[in-house]
Amino acid sequence: MNLTIAIVGLAVLILAHEAGHFFVARLVGMSPRRFYLGFPPALVKVRRKGIEYGIGAIPLGGYVKIPGMHRPAPSDLDVQFGPAVEEQPQIFPKVARVRRALELGDLDAARNGLPALEEQLGAAELSASSERAARRGLTELQDGLGGDAYWRQRTWKRVAVIAAGPGVNVLLAIVLIAASYMIGVPGSASRYVKDVQAGRPAAHMGLKPGDEIVTINGQPTLDFQGVANAIQHSGGKPLRVTVSRAGRLVPLPPAEAVKSNGRYILGFIAQTVREQRSVTGAVSQSLRDNGTIARQTVTFLPRLFTGAGRKNVSSVVGITDVSSQAAGISFALFLQILGAISLSLALLNLLPLLPLDGGHILFSIIEGLRGRAVGREVYERVSAVGIALFMILMFIGLSNDIGRLGGG
Repeated sequence: MNLTIAIVGLAVLILAHEAGHFFVARLVGMSPRRFYLGFPPALVKVRRKGIEYGIGAIPLGGYVKIPGMHRPAPSDLDVQFGPAVEEQPQIFPKVARVRRALELGDLDAARNGLPALEEQLGAAELSASSERAARRGLTELQDGLGGDAYWRQRTWKRVAVIAAGPGVNVLLAIVLIAASYMIGVPGSASRYVKDVQAGRPAAHMGLKPGDEIVTINGQPTLDFQGVANAIQHSGGKPLRVTVSRAGRLVPLPPAEAVKSNGRYILGFIAQTVREQRSVTGAVSQSLRDNGTIARQTVTFLPRLFTGAGRKNVSSVVGITDVSSQAAGISFALFLQILGAISLSLALLNLLPLLPLDGGHILFSIIEGLRGRAVGREVYERVSAVGIALFMILMFIGLSNDIGRLGGG
């Protein structure tokens, strides 16, 4: 159950990220072609006002297709229509007309050549794979040459659409962590006993859940730290514990603390004090926490190039495991972890690397300053570097997670 909650939580963060792109794109005049709950292929889909809404077969997060992310390039037609031309050479003149227009930068001529190309494709007898590639290429050209294509928009619109995804994650981080403080997060441990471990000294002396430890060896214990210090300083000698149980003091039989991981313990879990805050206090604390998380994330990035830093990298497997453990302890703690993940997701997405959002923002600004689009081949080369770095990080994170979960 906790694992399911963790997976759903991560899916919500991704879906919210994509929803940010979707709604801001519509707000500034772009028309996204698809918005899925989950990732394609679609299990169920419906079209409304030119937008395809659906539920994807991969039940994690969301998917948004914004038309014309890149300016159509002449070389695109070789890849998209090459197999069809080989099978039916009569298609070539129509493809060549559009290709030539793109080479000359005459976008109107290229767009005007698409109906004839579409008609020619409809009349041609093609294999299933060649027809799929050609139809996909035709759709990409129609989107890329349309007036609402992303690459044709003003710089501020493009930046707004891309920044909306991380922006929603930042907002979610603030809301989730604030909500955890309003619900009440587990705070400091108390003198009250939450659980007793079987076979440990605490169980032998008769300690019970709900007991309040008031003295150890006759010395008052004002808080949990006092309890922990008394046990630790006993050196394994017998401890005489007095508890408050049902309103009366109950002395328990002596028992010797045992050593575990270098520390003396009796073998019980203390109750924690739940800390609840007002709306104002919760939001203020959430902003402080988010500031701390942001600083830690930013300062952590340079340490990725060190051995110690790489050991702290985690993949989706590790993130899900931590979220699942938090959900098992407290829903409020789970919200805090989810908020921290949301903020980290936003900051990592803002790195100036393609295909991350930060890379798209950087290239939008560069194109705005140049007054013309960057070549498609440049996007592809930079994206290849970004994807390679991302895959290396994922491999390191997955290796670390397997080692941790496997006890290695």
